[in-house]
Order: sequence, then C-alpha cells, then structure tokens
Amino acid sequence: MEVVIADEYTLAELAADAIERLLRTEAAPVIGLATGSSPLRIYDELTTRHKNEGLSFAHAQAFMLDEYVGIADDHPQRYRNVIDTEIATRVDFAEGAVHGPDGSADDLAAASADYERKIVGAGGIDLQILGIGTDGHVAFNEPGSSLASRTRVKSLTQQTRMDNARFFDGDVEQVPKLCLTQGMGTIMEAKHLVLVATGGNKAEAVHQMIEGPISAMWPATVLQMHQHVTVLLDEAAASRLQLGDYYRHAYENKPEWQNL
Repeated sequence: MEVVIADEYTLAELAADAIERLLRTEAAPVIGLATGSSPLRIYDELTTRHKNEGLSFAHAQAFMLDEYVGIADDHPQRYRNVIDTEIATRVDFAEGAVHGPDGSADDLAAASADYERKIVGAGGIDLQILGIGTDGHVAFNEPGSSLASRTRVKSLTQQTRMDNARFFDGDVEQVPKLCLTQGMGTIMEAKHLVLVATGGNKAEAVHQMIEGPISAMWPATVLQMHQHVTVLLDEAAASRLQLGDYYRHAYENKPEWQNL
C-alpha cells in the first residue's frame, strides 16, 4: 500500500496521471468511478485534460461502485445522474460505456448478479477510484460487511445517511435507506485501487484502514491485502497516522521511473 500525503490539487493531479496513463496505453481500459466529494477534483482535472490536451475516453468503459435503491430516475442525487454530471457527460465516453447497478430493478438480487457479469465481461476493472466513509466503509460496504462480499443490496447505517444528508438539503429523512453496492470482494478484484480521502473527519478511518488490524468493523482494512493500492491523503486526513513521516519519506525517495 502506497500512501501519498499532499494538498488536494496535487492528489487530483496524481490520480488523473494514473488514469491518463491507462487511457493512453490500453486498447480497452476499464475505469471504476466513485461518487462523493473526494473524487470531484480528479474529475475536474480529467475534464481539463480532455478539453485542453485531447485526452480521450472514447475507447474506455466505466463502472460505478453503487446506487441508491428507491430513488427517482430523475433525482439529482441518483448516483447515475451524479456521475453523468461530474464526469461522464463532460468527456467523450461512448454511448452506453458507463455502467451502474440498477437500483430500480424489480429483482435486486438478479440485478446485482447481472452487474457482476458485466464487470467480468468487460475484462475486469483496471483502475478503481475509491473514497472512504467516516466509519470505514468503502462503496456502501458498511461496518460488519463480509470482506469477501459481492454486489448486493445493503442497508445504510444511520451514520452514513447523516453524512450524506448534506446532498439532500441537510434532511436525513430524504436519504434512501437501501442501496446496491459492489462488494469488497468485487472491489478487491480491480487491478489498481486509488483511494482518496481529505478532511479531518476521515482521519480515524484512514488510520484504521492503513495501520489497524483487518476487520469487518472497518471494511476498508481489507485493502491491506490488495497487491496494488494507492492512498492519496491531505494533511488533515493523514493526521492520525503513526507512520506518517515514514510514508512521506518513502514517497519522496521512490525511484523516478516508478508511477503510483
């Protein structure tokens, strides 16, 4: 697990660099997209590179991490609409190239299995963008989730609903109680995981993820078992790390040829 501590703009540039390398070197790259506040600067940077430097997504596919259940198709906080607004319609993804779990399906279990098949059919995810919740959840894998779980229906914790209420005019009662989410087992099959966390409210979750024991109480801790994880942190999110100085030293002294 590589830990990089820098300002938000540098973190966005580093993540965008990794995605750009993928887009420019792979014939059919597959990118995993996340919602929430953490990836927004990454999407802005990618959009800038698309407009100013011709970075193309036309040959790529993308898969979303999760989707609310029981939210109107035209609701601005439906995650498919959020992804369309923040990145998909700002660049040149081909029609039908961006996929999300179907939170409106009559049979949610079948929709979950179908989503797993689509990811496999695309050849798997090359680079997955991730965030982390204040309670250590990744995607919507809440504390107590199986670390080997697949795409499925999950109930959101009250803490997650309270955290997400800021997107629903501050009203937690508007936040859906159910979602479809990629499981931790699904996420762990991506070739490269890039997790971005900013702000002091993420510091304890970040500390547990990187330096704590692997436990379903902090689902993000299973990322310690992945062979290629990059964790991008600002100073506030890194403030609880016991080995912060070592992570800074390691990054500053890595070989020049070595990317994230």
